[in-house]
Amino acid sequence: MKLYYPKSHYDNAQRGLLFPLLKPFIKGDNFTDQQRIAVYGVSKQDFKFTDILEEADIAILPMAWNYYVKTATEQKAIDFVKQCDKSQKKVLAYNAGDFGIKTPRFKNLIFFRLGGYRSQFSAHEHTLPPFITDPLKKHFDSDRIFERSYQNQPLIGFCGQANGSRLNAIKELVTTAGRNLKTRVGHSKEEPQNIISTSFLRASILKKLQQSAMVKTSFILRKKYRAGVKHNKDKHKTTLAFYNNINQSDFIVCVRGAGNFSVRFYETLAMGRIPVFINTDCSLPLDEVIPWKEHVVWVEYRERHQVAQKVTEFHQALSETDFIALQQANRNLWKDYLTLGGFFKTFLQHTLQPNKRL
Repeated sequence: MKLYYPKSHYDNAQRGLLFPLLKPFIKGDNFTDQQRIAVYGVSKQDFKFTDILEEADIAILPMAWNYYVKTATEQKAIDFVKQCDKSQKKVLAYNAGDFGIKTPRFKNLIFFRLGGYRSQFSAHEHTLPPFITDPLKKHFDSDRIFERSYQNQPLIGFCGQANGSRLNAIKELVTTAGRNLKTRVGHSKEEPQNIISTSFLRASILKKLQQSAMVKTSFILRKKYRAGVKHNKDKHKTTLAFYNNINQSDFIVCVRGAGNFSVRFYETLAMGRIPVFINTDCSLPLDEVIPWKEHVVWVEYRERHQVAQKVTEFHQALSETDFIALQQANRNLWKDYLTLGGFFKTFLQHTLQPNKRL
């Protein structure tokens, strides 16, 4: 597959806003293909780049749309999209950040984003998984999951920020309303968000689980993100506590954060555990080809008060063999389809060959 991007658009000072698929290939001369495979899960053999637009299968807008808005060069991006349209080329683009920004619509423009509301997606918007470092390799020096045996009562874990304070919830609601107001009066291009206190939502769901006799719980509750620690030594401790909690649990509660997505969801899959996914009008990656409800406990927001029952029903439907197989299947799902290389290879194959299922 041949890809094209206009090199003149690249801004090294804003590398964090570079289109994710380009990051493994715009590197220093000493960066080897072995390193590329180890870090990004992609090889130079997987994608070929051309300097001639007409030779490409697909074009890429190098920087996130947020970058062009921030630097007042949005017209430059639009002109490139129009140029590609004349050459009958689709363009891949990136809408970065927790919230995303308002973007234009062109028939040949495909946007990737981390969050957003599924019911509001256009036909040209797709969900991008956050590309995380393999936690098993980094924190456990292993490429194999630690299998958990089947117990009659499922153990549900959670380590993170959850705050049942109504005062804190009001503060979060006011903050979100303030951001939305800036968007509505034209002072911001951020997309408006549903007014909800996510830390209060997490706390209320965790409380429901703790009160249930159907499940066991293992919760480490933080009042602040990363327990408010600032030093690297302390961050390392809280990170290990986070992943140990996942590793020592069967299921992990995954509720949206500031943006309408959960990084914990992908960390759980990478560890070979089963997410308890609270669907707040979320969009999951490759949802046309991945049978998500086979891999996670799917709980609609309106059913959140039944979360213990939902987990129990899912768990009881599994045999001991099924339970262990699902742990490995979730790890494989992350490795094969939700790493940078796996995701883009799958997405582009599906885009160029519609209706192809995994």
